[in-house]
Order: sequence, then C-alpha cells, then structure tokens
Amino acid sequence: MSRNYPSQIALIAALGGFLFGFEVSVISGAEQVIQKLWTLDSFWLGFTVASSLIGTVLGSLIIGKPAQQYGRKPILFLIALLYLVSAIGCALGSSWSLFVLFRFLGGIAVGASSVVGPMYISEIAPAKTRGRLAGMFQLNIVAGILAAYLTNYLLAGYGGEDSWRYMLAVMGVPAIVFFVLLFFIPESPRWLAVTGKIAEAQDVFRKLGQEEALQQVLDDHHKQNNGIKENLFNGKYNKPILYAMLLAMFNQLSGINAILYYAPRVFEMAGFDRADAFQQSVFIGLANFVFTILAMTVIDRFGRKKLLLIGAGGMTVFLILTAVNLMGVSAANPLTLVYLVGFIAFFAFSQGAVIWVFIAEIFPNAVRAQGAALGSFTHWIMAAIISWVFPVIVEGSPMGGVYSFVFYGVMMLLSFLFIWRVMPETKGKSLEQIQQELGIK
Repeated sequence: MSRNYPSQIALIAALGGFLFGFEVSVISGAEQVIQKLWTLDSFWLGFTVASSLIGTVLGSLIIGKPAQQYGRKPILFLIALLYLVSAIGCALGSSWSLFVLFRFLGGIAVGASSVVGPMYISEIAPAKTRGRLAGMFQLNIVAGILAAYLTNYLLAGYGGEDSWRYMLAVMGVPAIVFFVLLFFIPESPRWLAVTGKIAEAQDVFRKLGQEEALQQVLDDHHKQNNGIKENLFNGKYNKPILYAMLLAMFNQLSGINAILYYAPRVFEMAGFDRADAFQQSVFIGLANFVFTILAMTVIDRFGRKKLLLIGAGGMTVFLILTAVNLMGVSAANPLTLVYLVGFIAFFAFSQGAVIWVFIAEIFPNAVRAQGAALGSFTHWIMAAIISWVFPVIVEGSPMGGVYSFVFYGVMMLLSFLFIWRVMPETKGKSLEQIQQELGIK
C-alpha cells in the first residue's frame, strides 16, 4: 500500500469540510436579495441566515451516538446526501419557509461533518503527521469558503433576480463528488477495534502502515472498561470537556462567522458599493485559504498552543483597528480591507487551523464521538447566536458595527489569557499518550 495512503483517504474525508465551508459562506451573496424578496426585517433576516446554524447545532449534537454505533463511514455517506438535498432545495425553493427548511438540512450536514470528519481523520492519521492531516479538514473548509465567494462574484447578476439560486445550486456538484469518493475509503480502524472487529481493524492498520497501533488501542480500551458505553459526563473527562468547550466558544466569539456570512454587508458598511463588496469578499476568502495552508505546514512543528497564541494576539489588534476604522465612514476606505484581511490571516493561522484538530485529539476512543460532538455543538450554538444578532445590532444603531468589532476584540484578548495559562500542548503525541498526560485513567 502507498506511503501516501493515509493522506489520500484523509483528503477524501476532508471533502466534507469543503462542503461545510461552501455552505456556510454562500449565503453571503444571497442574504440581501433574500431580505428584499421576502421583505424580512433584521430579526428575521438573522434567523434566516442562522437557520443553517440551528441545523448545525442539532447535527453536531445528535451525530455522536450514530457515529459510535454505526461507524464513521456510513455517517459520511449520509452527510454527502444531506449536502446535495440542501443545495437543490435551496436553489429551487419557492417560499421562505421551504428555503429555511433546506438551509436547516444543510446545517445538519455541516454540524455532523464538523464532528465526524476530523474524528475520522484523527483516527487514521499517524501521530507525527496527525496535525497536518487533520488540518486538511480546515484547509478544505477555507477552500470551500473561497469557492463560494468566487462563484458568488462570478454569478452576481447572472440570471437576473434569480442569480442567488445559481449561487446556491453550485454546491450540488462537490456533494456528488464527495459521495462517490467515499466508496474508496475504509472504516476507521480504531472504531473497528473497539467494536470487536479485530481482523478488519488489523487489515486497515496494516494498509495505513500502523500495525503497532492495534494493540495500543485494545489496551487503552480495556483500561477504560469497555468505554464504548461510557458516559462523557462521568467526571473523568472534565479537563478535555473544559478545553473543548472554551476553545470552541472563543473560536466564534472572534466574530469570524459574522464576517464570513455578512462579508459584502460589512464592506458596504465601510463605504464600498455592492459590486466592489463582492470583490473584496474574494480577497477575504483568498487570505483565509493562503494562511490556512501556511498553518498546515507548521502545525506539527510549532505545535497547537503557539499558533493559537500568535493568532489571538493578531486578531485582537486587527479587530480593534477595524472598529476604529468604521467610525464616521463617509467613503470607501481601503484600510478596512487591510484590517479584515489581517484578522482573517491570524484567524486562519491559529483558531481556524487548530480547533478541529485539537478537539478530535483530546478525548479517548471510548468517548471521542461524544466529546467531538460536544465541542462542535458549543462551536455552532455560539455561531448561531453571533450570526443571528449581528444584523440586528448593525441595523439597530449607527455604531452597531463598531460595538460588534470592539466586543470581538475583547473576547480575543481573553482567549489569549486562556490559551497561555490553561491549554495543554498535544503535538507529536499519540492519542493514547494525550489521555495519559491529561490524567484520564
């Protein structure tokens, strides 16, 4: 079997991340048209955008148990189908209620994908390259975001008033590709091992070049007293629960999804016209993509904690600069683009690259699905709140944009203190070693 086999199957599993990124960002090109089409006030516009995130919260909350019971691969197939149904349904939806329904289904796919994709990759990746391989999921997310901004820009005006339908329909193509490629990946060997399918697990570990991992997995599983039935909230896992929830909260309190979902609106707030606002959004997506690639090249050398500290410091500075720049806007100010690209660069280099890697690493095999679901649930409930209230705040006050960015900046300062004083480092350690260092018996 090729030495690149783990990378190849990780890349396929990570395509769920591409669809994740596309789904959460494509709405930025449609939200203002939809607001006019269905005469939505700021509250109901926020709800329409957040409907996907409400689905995401549900998807992340419920997917852990099926992933533990039926395996990672069948759930990935289900996720691909949900993305396809959402793309077609949103593009063809003839009413606001149908549009919200299919956005909700797409959100379920995103939430499930954010749990199962990184979890699967972390379970097939060698320890020395796990950060890079698990980071493929985040790299695909930002590639999806960039693709959504590009297609929004290229399709703006195509089809007249229905251009937004074409923007949303595009997601169906990668959804089909993802579904087909899933036939070529194996089931997670760690899941096979802890569910008693030892021969199959041994075969997959052999193909991955990790023959020695099987006994370590079985020993760890035995120590945890058949932990597949274990409750995440039994007291043993308080440390990883705390780390996962706080990191997920700070990820969204940076304001990243408010910026991604409402990028053209933010640029219009800064004085740009609508056509230029779509173009500036592409620069945001490009910076996100480039700096995520950079983070992937160093995450296994620098470590997770150092990247997070660098990112928190940089994001604090650029968020405050953006807030200052939004005061008293009378004409388009190119510094707005510079500051937002700076924020995105530091986010992509840190929180964006690390969150799904870290959450998938810190829970043991027995409760990894539950732990990943909890981290993802926390992330998406915060995303739903931030994305819902953002248009309400910015339309409710002339200083709404300034207040929002000041708040995000303060949150990133607090995240710096949490990362510096509390978070552990996990680079270069096997999943089982991480559990030992966290004191999980």
